[in-house]
Amino acid sequence: MSQPAPTQRARHKINPPVFWGSAILIFLLVSYTALFPMEAGIHFGQMQASITTNASWFYIATVALIMICVIFLCLSRYGDIKLGPDHSEPDFSFGSWFAMLFSAGMGVGLLYFGVSEPVMHFLSPPMGDPGTVAAAREAIKITFFHWGLHAWAIYAIVALILAFFGYRHGLPLTLRSALYPLIGDKIHGPIGHAVDIFAIIGTVCGVATGLGLGASQISAGLDYLFGIPVTPVNQTILIVVITALATLSVATGLDKGIRRLSEANLLLALILMLMIVCLGPTVLLLQMLVQNTGGYLSEIVYKTFNLYAYQPTDWIGGWTLFYWAFWLSWSPFVGMFIARISKGRTIREFITAVLFVPTGLTFIWMTVFGNTAIDLIMNRGATELGTVIQQDVSLALFKFLEYFPFSSVLSLVAVIMLVVFFVTSSDSSAMVIDMLASGGDSKAPVWQRVFWSCVIGAVALTLMLAGGLQALQAATIASALPFSIVLLLSTYGLLKALNIDATKRESLAQTQLTPKVGHVTIPWQNRLKTLVHFPRQAHVNHFVKETVIPAMEAVSEELKKRNVDSTIQFDKEKSMPSLVMLHGDEIDFLYQVYPRSYLQPSFMLDEEDDEERKYFRAEVFLREGGQDYDIMGWTKAQVIGDIIDQYEKHMHFLHMMR
Repeated sequence: MSQPAPTQRARHKINPPVFWGSAILIFLLVSYTALFPMEAGIHFGQMQASITTNASWFYIATVALIMICVIFLCLSRYGDIKLGPDHSEPDFSFGSWFAMLFSAGMGVGLLYFGVSEPVMHFLSPPMGDPGTVAAAREAIKITFFHWGLHAWAIYAIVALILAFFGYRHGLPLTLRSALYPLIGDKIHGPIGHAVDIFAIIGTVCGVATGLGLGASQISAGLDYLFGIPVTPVNQTILIVVITALATLSVATGLDKGIRRLSEANLLLALILMLMIVCLGPTVLLLQMLVQNTGGYLSEIVYKTFNLYAYQPTDWIGGWTLFYWAFWLSWSPFVGMFIARISKGRTIREFITAVLFVPTGLTFIWMTVFGNTAIDLIMNRGATELGTVIQQDVSLALFKFLEYFPFSSVLSLVAVIMLVVFFVTSSDSSAMVIDMLASGGDSKAPVWQRVFWSCVIGAVALTLMLAGGLQALQAATIASALPFSIVLLLSTYGLLKALNIDATKRESLAQTQLTPKVGHVTIPWQNRLKTLVHFPRQAHVNHFVKETVIPAMEAVSEELKKRNVDSTIQFDKEKSMPSLVMLHGDEIDFLYQVYPRSYLQPSFMLDEEDDEERKYFRAEVFLREGGQDYDIMGWTKAQVIGDIIDQYEKHMHFLHMMR
């Protein structure tokens, strides 16, 4: 696979075809759905039903393949590859990272379905008698299946594809980059524009429908707590307030607004869950968590491939296929957001955290709320809870909390969490859309993020008042079919690219270099002086100018005599020279020397010295990133020898790839 040039191509703050194309298509789609809600509902509903009936096998197979692929990547030799150059470090702590990906991924869904879904499976199981102990066990296993590893595997593979090509290979952090191994530089043309427009429309429609439908649950909570009636006016106010808060958050930025809201909401979720554990059947819940997890793991293969083909039922279309389509339709948004916050992590670390940590917390949440609700209905006479859930899912959480002390306080915490979860979903989606519309630029002007945040709110408000939310939701879920095809092709491209990267790493480690001729031994005193010398940036810059660049020029001149095309580039801002050897359709060779700053070791600092005093190293960078060794103080001949050593390893890598 050829790779893009080491220098980034210039980009405008907006990508006009994507920005205006998506804005116009969203306006037309929303106008049709709002002006003709009945016709749109019938049309999109038939489309969704047809896909569910005829492509159920494809959805099941797609999600199964994605799951297998993600686990393979975690366990394989590719797991040590970083999402970024080899020297890169994560931008966020693990706690902040997890809080953000969890809030954007499915935080709202856990509040909405944490009580209701297990109870609905318990009262209306796909097979067997309702309301029995067997139905209770199966209800939790089904809920785990829908909210467990499969959902996060879909998010993980999309995020992995985008982060790998965006951060390690310098491609735009947009959905089009996933197709680079398949179509090459054509991703910068109409095909790439179409993919990004599709992702923007899906994200806007998905988040807007979620926001509009979620307003009904928040409104139900306010009605329960304060007697504020559920009316279109009050729901309009709710959407306006949530949009305003999301706009403020996204304008503040990822590190301040979105990160802090996500951390606060994760803390609230843990507090609410712990209160239910303490006030509910504590020991029973701990026992059920262990048994539920074992039951899920023991049947994961069977449930993954179960289509109820021998026992035809409409249940799978209303539940499992609905969820698979929903996760697929949301994956461009959630996957891009996870990719944006995951730079610098290894593939193994990334998959382990994204796949298993949220799944573990989800299992705890579903056990605490789902099993407690089932226990209330089965053993404590709370039959009214089941009746309310079957009639109106938006009331499930608040009716459930009535059975606990301090129910008003718990319900207030739940309402606050719902609002903040919707704010974090809206602001993170606005950030993702802005990046898609800006060609992957994460530093676009604030007005663009504000614009997209307002668009999401306006779409939700318009369709809620016009009655077209359900129709738009059906259209969003139907879009999962074409996207799943793109995702499978992109996954194949990712595996090809990872194989190249892994082969390059192995070739660098295994290459037997030509024995050195005419090697000059350096006096040991000079080597020791270099080890304890901590140069300033001016010293490294002088070394680069007087030694490194002449060494690169000498190698380049010699290559030109042998008809090998090469070029020397110099980044004045970073004082970084680059020698590039061009290899046509094969992967070019890149050798850079970059002055990197470090804190001096404590034994070299006097008490009066500033602890923040820096020293600089002249570190070698290849296309894969920093190589973690310093050539400061080397002679011109030694630098030339190092360039040739690295080039010899590169040529061996190209030999292995042919």
